[in-house]
Amino acid sequence: MSKKTSFKVFSGTNSKYLAESICKELGYPLGNLVRTDFADGEFVVSFEESVRGCDVFLVQSTFPNTDNLMELLLMIDAAKRASAKSIIAVVPYFGWARQDRKDKPRVPIGAKLVADMLSVAGIDRLITMDLHADQIQGFFNVPVDHLYGSLELVPYINSLQLENLVIAAPDVGASKRAALFSKKFNVPLVLCNKTRAKANVVESIQIIGNVEGKNVVIVDDMVDTAGTITKAAEEMKKAGASSVRAVASHCIMSGKASERVDESPLEEMVFTNSIPYRGTSKKVKQLSIAAMFARAIECIEANESVSTQLDFDLVNTKIKNKIPLDD
Repeated sequence: MSKKTSFKVFSGTNSKYLAESICKELGYPLGNLVRTDFADGEFVVSFEESVRGCDVFLVQSTFPNTDNLMELLLMIDAAKRASAKSIIAVVPYFGWARQDRKDKPRVPIGAKLVADMLSVAGIDRLITMDLHADQIQGFFNVPVDHLYGSLELVPYINSLQLENLVIAAPDVGASKRAALFSKKFNVPLVLCNKTRAKANVVESIQIIGNVEGKNVVIVDDMVDTAGTITKAAEEMKKAGASSVRAVASHCIMSGKASERVDESPLEEMVFTNSIPYRGTSKKVKQLSIAAMFARAIECIEANESVSTQLDFDLVNTKIKNKIPLDD
């Protein structure tokens, strides 16, 4: 593919590990951006090279803490004031996405608020991955390229060559995502009915479907406290599952999540590296999404279709026709 030279990639502080990998895939150096912190916690960002007339790609996931979002907003504003031709926010993990609707009176819709802030700051496009709710794309009035972590997770599951495979959803919210995985592998889907005592605290889980003698892979978009995933794994082992694994796109892993995974019957917990894992669990693995995002950037710069190059269903077609997944 022919590449333009009129684009530059910059990174926020906590996503630099991913931006460096994306730039390595692109064959371009990461742009020079400096962050200066003040004693009271305020900070300022500065592009140390010209971005005038360039398509500027700003890589920054908005995982905790809030500084990541604020840093991204300042990067956008700085690029706009430096006469960038266009500003594309590359946000592999889009935070506040669980607040996508009013589920009770007098609460905010945080995902919409973040979308508004990014738009007002000046983005021309958003590239993201595995939004917690697909309809969040409608919160933006600019193009949104929604990529899928399954392009890395499905080949990994396929490489395990598990017999008697079953795909499971840990709760109703994950059922659509899990159903797509089950369709890809043409295997049964098992659902879990979850009851919460309060936010982040699981009271009980009931399994809907047969897992006896099966190798179960639980599919979700994110894992925060790991309470739901580990509880589901325990119930599935009690129900006779031969093995239980879990895959998810976003590795939040808050608090004692790593300890819960270590103490659970999970064989492994596999994520993409949209968020860096800073825990110590030997069961946790991360797969790189750098090549996928680099390809999306190349498609945008070459005015090619992103969806045809990074299609969720292409992986399934390759599996059915026994085509190598890395072709």
